[in-house]
Amino acid sequence: MTMPCPMSSNANLYSLLKSRFPDLSTDAFELVSGQRLTYGALEAKVARFAGALKHCNIGAADRVTVQVEKSLENVALYLACLQVGAIYNPLNTAYTAAELAYFIGDAEPKLVVCAPEKRRELEAIVAATGTARLETLDADGAGSLADMASVATPLDEIANVGPDDLAALLYTSGTTGRAKGAMITHGNLSSNIAALHQAWHFVPGDVLLHALPIYHVHGLFVALGTALYNGSKILWLQKFDIKAVLEMLPRATVMMGVPTFYTRLLEAPEFGAETVRHMRLFVSGSAPLLAETHRQFYERTGHAILERYGMTETGMITSNPYDGDRIAGTVGFPLPGISLRAAKQDGSPCAPGEPGVIEVKGPNVFKGYWRMPEKTAEEFRADGYFITGDIGVIAPDGRVSIVGRAKDLIITGGFNVYPKEIEVEIDALDGVVESAVVGVPHPDFGEGVIAVVAAEPGKISERDVIASLEPKLAKFKLPKRVFFVDDLPRNAMGKVQKADLRAQYANSFSKT
Repeated sequence: MTMPCPMSSNANLYSLLKSRFPDLSTDAFELVSGQRLTYGALEAKVARFAGALKHCNIGAADRVTVQVEKSLENVALYLACLQVGAIYNPLNTAYTAAELAYFIGDAEPKLVVCAPEKRRELEAIVAATGTARLETLDADGAGSLADMASVATPLDEIANVGPDDLAALLYTSGTTGRAKGAMITHGNLSSNIAALHQAWHFVPGDVLLHALPIYHVHGLFVALGTALYNGSKILWLQKFDIKAVLEMLPRATVMMGVPTFYTRLLEAPEFGAETVRHMRLFVSGSAPLLAETHRQFYERTGHAILERYGMTETGMITSNPYDGDRIAGTVGFPLPGISLRAAKQDGSPCAPGEPGVIEVKGPNVFKGYWRMPEKTAEEFRADGYFITGDIGVIAPDGRVSIVGRAKDLIITGGFNVYPKEIEVEIDALDGVVESAVVGVPHPDFGEGVIAVVAAEPGKISERDVIASLEPKLAKFKLPKRVFFVDDLPRNAMGKVQKADLRAQYANSFSKT
């Protein structure tokens, strides 16, 4: 299928977005406070931040490391980095100074932007680079960089870049080693945004409710990117606040969120079909959406949540269809212009319905890992397919289901166990909210299967869980222990942190 992304002599993503902005008097953003920012005001704000970057001698290929709270000024800084050809490096606001020292040392930015309260602890780290400048930006968009932008000469020129030039550097979580910087190009972002715009049927007049963080692919590239590409109005929340979301939903047509957003909406008794009668699309991603959540949401609202699949290195890869069945537990079909296959560990193809490692190829796939050529080479097949590390099943009709991460695969007594297969069965039990299945050291089997379950208090026991699974799963797949918790550990994007669970329960079968 031909990619829908428009072609121009300048592949700069900001040039593309700006070319699609509507009448400059149209609202681009509306805040909970009622404050509005038009597209004309957004352009002016970006131009001033680009001027501030120029004052800091930031230009083509310079890295700008940013750890600040979500604000319109943060958006302007991101777009200004694109405008001048710099490489935007957003970091999770939860990272500590010790973690930031690694990222700054690895990315070697020319400019670091942090919250004012973190300036003192970062000064020594930034000074040690000998080249970086440190500025601040707070949750209200104030700070030394904003002050600089307010008096800077606006910059109108947009740097001319090629599709393979870097737009962003995003670090992966590093759960299997030191964090890796994924090099994301202007072409990666432009092609993926255009593919999503087509796949999700964006139309003039669409209004996006944006409650996601913007240091992450989902909030920054998917939600913000598609909305700006469409020239949409964006209802802007600094974070997910149930009261604000319920207030704004009746004025929105599209919402993108993580599964937690939808479970919290379902917990609100006032949330129902009337709240969402103007909505046309709910999208979920960043973590698996429980089939039960999908079902309950449909019963309450008449809307089938559209689940999609992607990762830092690739942007979005697949999506359930806009028109057609959105099947709970699946992530749909490859997006326009993207090829996908499932392969065995040796690279040989899997048969339809056989679990294998998902591999993907297309204009969305990143350029490689920052300053890690050997690691980059390891993650690509000779024919250019990127090895995602996700285990998936491709149905005969091409629909994809993700069943786990390759690193989450449990090998017990020589048998392969895919956690998702067990989790689906446990999650269906009465009283269970959610489960996570992991492998931990076992003296006889190498790894022992355990289940960590969030459940209603007193509703279900360890014996109940195991007994319910016995008729459904092979004996080697059965959890040898079931532990109950109030909540499963998650990261900022709602993903269950299985590495934390493996560490916490590592001694479950210890003989000492």
